[in-house]
Amino acid sequence: MGHVFHRNPLHSYPVAVAGDGAYLYDREGRRYLDASGGAAVSCLGHSDRAVIEAIQRQLEALPFAHTSFFSNEPMEALADALIEGAPAPLDRVYFTSGGSEAMEAALKLARQYFLERGEPQRAHIIGRRQSYHGNTLGALAVGGNLWRRRQFEPLLIGATHVAPCYAYRDQRDRESDAAYVARLGAELEAEIERHGGDRVIAFVAETVAGATLGAAPPVPGYFRRVREICDRHGILLILDEVMCGMGRCGTMWAFEAEGVVPDIVTIAKGLGAGYQPSGALVVAKPVYETVTAGSGFFQHGYTYLGHAAACAGALAVQRRLRNDGVLARVKPMGELLEKSLRSAFANHPHVGDIRGRGLFWALEMVADRGSKRPFDAGLRLHARIKQEALEAGLLCYPMGGTIDGISGDHVLLAPPFIIEPAQIEELVHKLDRALQRALVTS
Repeated sequence: MGHVFHRNPLHSYPVAVAGDGAYLYDREGRRYLDASGGAAVSCLGHSDRAVIEAIQRQLEALPFAHTSFFSNEPMEALADALIEGAPAPLDRVYFTSGGSEAMEAALKLARQYFLERGEPQRAHIIGRRQSYHGNTLGALAVGGNLWRRRQFEPLLIGATHVAPCYAYRDQRDRESDAAYVARLGAELEAEIERHGGDRVIAFVAETVAGATLGAAPPVPGYFRRVREICDRHGILLILDEVMCGMGRCGTMWAFEAEGVVPDIVTIAKGLGAGYQPSGALVVAKPVYETVTAGSGFFQHGYTYLGHAAACAGALAVQRRLRNDGVLARVKPMGELLEKSLRSAFANHPHVGDIRGRGLFWALEMVADRGSKRPFDAGLRLHARIKQEALEAGLLCYPMGGTIDGISGDHVLLAPPFIIEPAQIEELVHKLDRALQRALVTS
């Protein structure tokens, strides 16, 4: 494989050479249905001409101008488009090159916000167990996945974690949604009080949990309760929509379905749809105005902040979603995907849960449905499923450690919004084949 330091240096990767709609092709001519958008990235597939041409035009006009000297037209236009489609008080956009960068910037902005307010004692952040917010050190600290955190623990800030909203395993028998929400809220409240309500900066959560918990949507009322608790203690609510946002769950912002608006929301992946590295944090007006009325300067920055070609591509993605009706496909195609998954796997002896929203779904695998007992982690079932799916010409996103960072397996699905009914049928057929073969070898 030459001199590349790959993610897994001991693994041999096929070489991708082309993309066409929902498919990728490798150097050997094999075709793969991209049922996960890479990692919920490629919402428009791999050959959208409007986006490609927008980037080409921008490269011809201006590839790059450092934002410590200049603004640029695509960045200004993209910020306007995002805020036009965002609820108040979200009002400003800070651009990055990806989701981890966006979360790092959000954490630093949240801390600076309280310094500007004269509350320097606020220095603690609360996240959720089995959350994932990125692989940089700050994002990793706020994230709650044991496997990702363990070897880097000495380098991480001391964030703490409460339970996620994980109804399949954590909601008790005969416990109503309201009672479950009350219990989760009480845990969050207790954690805030343990540190002191005037010492916590923010609560950070994925609106719909993604890579490490597997498309787990919140139960009704959960985020309204979280918002009320944060407001009462003067704590910022930071929602991570890097994976679940930008239309993935059927609305442009996943939090629209929850009846709340965060103080800061991070986005990436579907923002640029994979055509250029793109990310951002969208910030409420009071947070922005506190900084501008105080020091007047956000003490942060990236070289590629607001990169002109990246913003031109992301702006074209936004226009395709909104003006060309692509976003409107997510709900009906998502309903068809859900129906197809339930038809194929609802009675499968080793599929414990089918969950998700929009075009963001997961199957949680179990050794025994009745007890919800997971497979032995040593079997690495998720890795076997991924390999068998690849052999079948399907790209999906299996992950291990679903329950606690060690045990549990799930398969995440996040196909492009342009997927057709016949391709959903192909997806389910190939996934069924991959599960059968992986389970035989387990």
